[in-house]
Amino acid sequence: MKLQATSYKLVPTLRPPVVVIVGHIDHGKSTLLDYIRQTKVTETEVGGITQRVSAYEVKHQEKTITFLDTPGHEAFSQLRERGAKIADLAIVVISAEEGVKAQTLEALTAVTTAGFPYLIAINKIDRPNANVERTKQGLVENNILVEGYGGTIPCLPISAKTGAGVPELLELILLMAELAELTTEPDTPATGFVLEATRCPKVGVIATLIIKSGQLQTGDFLIVGNIIGRIKRLQNFRGETVTKLEASSPAVVLGLPEMPAPGVPFMSASDKITAEMLKANLEVGLATASPTSNSTTPGIMLFPIILKADNLGSLEALEKEVTKLSTEAVTISIVHRGIGQITENDVKLGAGTPPAVIVGFNLQADRGAIESAEKYAVVIKTFDIIYHLSEWLAEEVLRRAPVVEVEETLGEIRVLKIFSHEKNRQIIGASVTSGCATDRQRVRIIRRGTPLGEGEIIELKQQKISVKRVEEGNQFGALVESKIAIAPGDTLLIFTLGRR
Repeated sequence: MKLQATSYKLVPTLRPPVVVIVGHIDHGKSTLLDYIRQTKVTETEVGGITQRVSAYEVKHQEKTITFLDTPGHEAFSQLRERGAKIADLAIVVISAEEGVKAQTLEALTAVTTAGFPYLIAINKIDRPNANVERTKQGLVENNILVEGYGGTIPCLPISAKTGAGVPELLELILLMAELAELTTEPDTPATGFVLEATRCPKVGVIATLIIKSGQLQTGDFLIVGNIIGRIKRLQNFRGETVTKLEASSPAVVLGLPEMPAPGVPFMSASDKITAEMLKANLEVGLATASPTSNSTTPGIMLFPIILKADNLGSLEALEKEVTKLSTEAVTISIVHRGIGQITENDVKLGAGTPPAVIVGFNLQADRGAIESAEKYAVVIKTFDIIYHLSEWLAEEVLRRAPVVEVEETLGEIRVLKIFSHEKNRQIIGASVTSGCATDRQRVRIIRRGTPLGEGEIIELKQQKISVKRVEEGNQFGALVESKIAIAPGDTLLIFTLGRR
């Protein structure tokens, strides 16, 4: 095959900024993005919570800005961190009503670790309980010094609902991008990162990419880790088929033979030979997670689970959430994980001893799976909100925890004399050395420190009068039922068994 030399202009030019929006759950990240692009995505999100990463382009003052909308729930921290690394700038959204939360600090850690500029948007200033100054004070208390409070971090009050402050926010983003001098070499092969990937039964693998430099064209070869594939179809963020996309653009590509992991860098090449060479040299910071071990400590209940999700990002979030639910008594074992609809094969895989529970997120089971689940006694549960899934699993872990008998010592008896012995019943004279003795209580018979067996106090008497209880330091007579012959000098340990 004869390679055709390609001439590229290696002249850096400015490119649009890629901006990540992060913050605590329900502080208005998606609502802000909705206002910026004049859509109503939040109303269609399940439970009002974004549960996948999305990318959009918007125009302001004839300039383009690419936004990444990242999930706010703590289980999606890996996706947020990747979003932060892929982006150039960050907006940390904080509610003026609720102030700084744990996930706010987590988001700030992610963007500062990534090492790029960020600004803070104090949202919901239209609400009655909004308090911008209190929110700023909360930032100061966590060593986040904003402008006007001894620091240089830009901080703007906004309302994602009414749009107040949003134009100023976009202008500030463009100014920060200009100061950052974000550049691209426009006529070179594309490089960037995988944002998300999923598999469609009809068209195969669909990967969403963020181009950080160069341009991507239909027919290019993609190198993503150890995967090489040719772009059969290229779409922009609106789902429109295009022939090429430039730096900072979100790109949806069809043609990869396997699903790449989110956050993995990619490169493009115009021909397969170049792609193979690049594959050999590309350094990929991808850590492949090893499957969860199925082994467990004797006496601990094993809870096998099969996880299915609609995409890799959700699957990673699920694994992180599920593994946190193991306890000292119950170990959750992920026996299989996968992308796409729950099938009959998943059910057969879960039909072990004990049978696995199949947990699906943002997907359903097909008819064959439902029929097989009944046959093999496999439970299938599907969810579209991750914390509902977590709550259900936590209840299951609690329900499956083995019942542990806990022994409580109530007292000790010192045997002084044996009055009679008939079959399994003995009348003894004894003294309570600690605690108290009560009738209808179990006792453990101990001789010279060695347990011999157990029995039960049937009746207690003091001065020939039946009593229910004898306190420490008092002598008494007792009828004890036991197969063990009690002898003078033995210790009877009075105990009870409880459950937890």
